[in-house]
Amino acid sequence: MLATLVNAQQRRALRRGVRVDCQVVRERDFALVGRCGLDLSPLGMLVLAEAPVLTGESLLVAFRLPRSTWWFDVEATVARVVHGRRPGDAGRCVGLEFEALDRSLEYFLHTALQGVAPPLPKREARIDYAASVGLAAWS
Repeated sequence: MLATLVNAQQRRALRRGVRVDCQVVRERDFALVGRCGLDLSPLGMLVLAEAPVLTGESLLVAFRLPRSTWWFDVEATVARVVHGRRPGDAGRCVGLEFEALDRSLEYFLHTALQGVAPPLPKREARIDYAASVGLAAWS
């Protein structure tokens, strides 16, 4: 009998591969961090970095929803820094996690992202070995 491996699900929300006009500044000194979002979800975004930042830093983000003229302001935290060394990386980027969003903004984001494809994966999917073993045990 051939067992199937289960891919690990690490994200809380589906990212969408969409360019987003934005202005991201550090909260402590208002230095510009980035102006172009590469992907977006209701929980955060990936931004091309124009200045170095550290994981955990607080940022202020103003962005325009895709296919919209509306701009929104949110607070965010740097969740991850991409140094741009891997093949396929767009360069130095920062992954932002939005702080508590207003329900209306969450709704607008969800609606605006409907039908937009997720970005292409840049690495192989991780395997959830515990789930794979559990699945094989039930077979």
